[in-house]
Amino acid sequence: MRAVVQNDKRRAFGGLRIGLAVLALAAIASGCAQGGDGGVAPAGGQQPLKAAPARALDSYASKLRSAHTARVAAARRWGVRAVPLSAPPAPERKPRIKTRKGFEVDGHRELDLPPVFTRVPTRDKVVFLTIDDGAEKDPSFLRMTRELGVPYTAFLSGYLVKDDPRYFRRMQAQGVVLNNHTLHHPNLRGMSYRAQKREICGMQRHIEQRFGKRPTLFRPPYGSYDRSTLRAAKACGIAYAPLWSEEVFADHWEYREADRDLRPGDIVLTHFRGRDEWKGTMPDMVRRFLNKVTAEGYAVGRLEDYL
Repeated sequence: MRAVVQNDKRRAFGGLRIGLAVLALAAIASGCAQGGDGGVAPAGGQQPLKAAPARALDSYASKLRSAHTARVAAARRWGVRAVPLSAPPAPERKPRIKTRKGFEVDGHRELDLPPVFTRVPTRDKVVFLTIDDGAEKDPSFLRMTRELGVPYTAFLSGYLVKDDPRYFRRMQAQGVVLNNHTLHHPNLRGMSYRAQKREICGMQRHIEQRFGKRPTLFRPPYGSYDRSTLRAAKACGIAYAPLWSEEVFADHWEYREADRDLRPGDIVLTHFRGRDEWKGTMPDMVRRFLNKVTAEGYAVGRLEDYL
């Protein structure tokens, strides 16, 4: 942890030094000279350089230090081995998302339908945490992710969230996007188009009525879908259908590929579950997730920032 803290501090103070150096170079380039009263003599037509920029930089550095100190304390409080790495800024140019390799329906690729993918094509060393269903409503999970600054994307099923929408409104207030996982969590593959559309469009309306915004992301339950699923999703306003590369539980990981290596842009699945179904709690899951991704040099990104 000490090494990570020192690295974060070096990044923060490095940014401060760069900012001060830019100000100094600007002063030199403009022909400023020190006056006898200790002020800065401006070049012709320019305003005097005052202390406000330096104060602003110092204030920014103080905020960085305070935020880092709070994250260090949160990591200790929640038993995380190292402070989670900060994700890079959202890319200005979004990656081009294509349907996952090998997916064909009726013998041809469905390029006009919402793409199905397990990984975001990016060179950023980030992974994305996604959480399904909505059965477990653990307030400590909300506190932990808020204090550690861990972003995630929720895929909700209507029958599981309707009994406590306030929990998910609190989640939404923390910046989490609430997305579609159908009304009743059926295996959609093989169902009629009309039945699938009722499940997907019904959940679109459910989320809009209770949380104010229709989702653009949809995850089919069990990762099971067919051409009718994607046609129905498109008709309901869905733009993307992300699946996952790995799944994390409270006590272990499961991998789609044999090498068990994280890769940039991997989408990690987990569920809103507790001790009734897991050998642990949701904070245990977050701890296991963060310990692995941080140790391997990955930050946790916000999936929606890359879409």
